Amino acid sequence: MVEVKFHDIGEGMTEGEILNYFVKIGDEVSVDQPLVEMQTDKMVAEIPSPVAGKVTAIHFETGETITVGTTIIEISDGESKPEKKAVKTNSVTETTSNVFVPTKRINHVKAAPFTRKIARELEVDIEQIVGTGPNGRVTEEDVYHFSKGSNASSTIQEKLPAEKKQETEPDLIPFKGIRKQIANNLSFSVRTIPHVTHFEEIDVTKLSQYRKELKGLGENISIVAFFLKALAISLGEHPIFNAELDEEKEVIRQHKIANIGLATDTKAGLLVPVLNNVNNKSLRTIHLEMKQLTEKAQSGKLSAQEMQNGTFTISNVGPLGGVAATPIINHPQTAIMAFHKTKRIPVVMEKDEIVIRDMMNISLSFDHRVADGADSVRFTNRFVELIEDPKKLIMELI
Repeated sequence: MVEVKFHDIGEGMTEGEILNYFVKIGDEVSVDQPLVEMQTDKMVAEIPSPVAGKVTAIHFETGETITVGTTIIEISDGESKPEKKAVKTNSVTETTSNVFVPTKRINHVKAAPFTRKIARELEVDIEQIVGTGPNGRVTEEDVYHFSKGSNASSTIQEKLPAEKKQETEPDLIPFKGIRKQIANNLSFSVRTIPHVTHFEEIDVTKLSQYRKELKGLGENISIVAFFLKALAISLGEHPIFNAELDEEKEVIRQHKIANIGLATDTKAGLLVPVLNNVNNKSLRTIHLEMKQLTEKAQSGKLSAQEMQNGTFTISNVGPLGGVAATPIINHPQTAIMAFHKTKRIPVVMEKDEIVIRDMMNISLSFDHRVADGADSVRFTNRFVELIEDPKKLIMELI
């Protein structure tokens, strides 16, 4: 008998929600065949079968939240015969001679992994909270109310009179899975980090011309690859923006390597694959790896490892349009930079002549607990210097 457990599949997570089973009791499975789909704080992942055999027990229902190390499924691989044949019925597992009940069911209440994380951070026993969400699920608001001494669910709420149905009903979009986790993570970041956004404009005319010259030589390098390289250099000189705050240990960790997250628009929602070690990679390598990660994100083929260990994040919304934004920091990082639409506009130069230039705005949101406004100006000034004069950027690569 082989027990299939819920193992840590990334970022040190401790629990996950069962989204879907691909098998049922009695099914024959092969090695690496997907058995169950799990939702964690960061991603949706499938747990494959470690052996070939027959599914003899399924211990949890879809929608339940379980902790790492919990046995989800049992498979008979033919090497050792189980004493009793298990049959799944509702929330318990029956055998031919008795009823099997899990020895300890920790998660009596329904709650998303992120909600449980908030409860742990607030030192709240989530098992004591009565949920107000769908099917009694504990929400983030329930946890916050409970931590302040009053459970919102314990108060009697008056129901509003039902409105008359309109001829056309609104479309309902499920708010769960990756979309829900994105919302949870962004909400947590906004509540935790005092965001400040610094805006700057960059003249990318010379860089655009340089890229055209490279293209004529057979080198088609994305402009974002140049941005990433310039950022790695700037982060090396201003490491406070390549850092994270550990409030519990009262330290700020400044990373020496720039692992830059690439905020990517996908059908499933916003995903952030990480391009590692940008400091030590060539422009050509940065371009190729960035393209590969973006394609994986858009096709839903990212692995958990490819979304870990980011130290800084970028968001390239320029192709979609827009001249400014206030991007939300990817907690626990210190900063995120957004690149906006490039526009050809008349600019007054040093000798008062008016010239048409390629101008682009950037937005840098940073954690004001970690860095000050003056730091952000110095950091973006260095980045602007490298982008506006590609020769200076190339000199840094020698």
